[in-house]
Amino acid sequence: MGKKRKHSETDAATNVKKEDGAVERPKRTLLGWKDEVEEKPETDSVGFRNKEKVLVTCSRRISFRYRHLMLNVVSLLPHCKKDNKVESKSSRGATLNELVELKGCHLCRKGKDLYLWMAKSPNGPSLKFLVNAVHTMEELKLTGNHLKGSRPILTFSTNFDTEPHWKLLKEMIVQIFGTPKEHRKSKPYHDHVFVFSILDDHVWFRNYQISCPHTADTQKIDRNDLEKMTLVEVGPRFCLNPIKIFGGSFGGPTLYENPFYISPNQIRSLEKRQKAGKYAKKVKAKTRRKMHEMANPLEVDELAHMWDE
Repeated sequence: MGKKRKHSETDAATNVKKEDGAVERPKRTLLGWKDEVEEKPETDSVGFRNKEKVLVTCSRRISFRYRHLMLNVVSLLPHCKKDNKVESKSSRGATLNELVELKGCHLCRKGKDLYLWMAKSPNGPSLKFLVNAVHTMEELKLTGNHLKGSRPILTFSTNFDTEPHWKLLKEMIVQIFGTPKEHRKSKPYHDHVFVFSILDDHVWFRNYQISCPHTADTQKIDRNDLEKMTLVEVGPRFCLNPIKIFGGSFGGPTLYENPFYISPNQIRSLEKRQKAGKYAKKVKAKTRRKMHEMANPLEVDELAHMWDE
């Protein structure tokens, strides 16, 4: 067995080899061999990189349609992160504030209703919506298809610049649905559009693929045919009914409250009252019929007992 060399002996051996005139081996990197001349100086300034992420989670006992909608939203946001479901309703805001260090998007459910939270953690603000007209990608079966992870183009209707609460909502949507530049999971392409429009004080969401005509020989786009671009819907579809805007994260002072919002529990209770009114009318009609029969008895028929013998 040979003895191991000491570090001083190895250093001396390497110095002797360098003095003999041997060419020094270039440094090895992940991209290949790198010469010292091509190295960039360390004084170069690094550009700004947006490292914010969106947290997507939901509450327990969510229905299959709302769960599929949440998975569709996750597939559209390459910069998002999923987390476990939130169990407690009373301490939901405190729990989410602990989970989220940056802005988050929270999907929750109450009974048959779907509520959407958009919050900037930890200082706020936060917005609460009631989600209506939910249609998932699997349900619609549309012909549109775009590259997964590509950066979307966000378009808004002109109504977003009319009121302060719509301007705040627009900024929240830009921060949540806008993919950060040079994100590691995003693609440097723009092949689909997120459309947000306001109609009847509701925010309607649509996702369209940008279909471009290509030449027969190459896959490049002819500049003369740019006006022939079409939009093909991909999905999903949903409608957001704003309820309240809070100053903090998942709580705090109320900055805005929708005066036209009616809780779905109230709508269901009114429907039950209408059905109960129909039943009460039937009962009253039966009692009136009985009272009428008692007040106007029929005369005894003389031939009624003719065939009894």
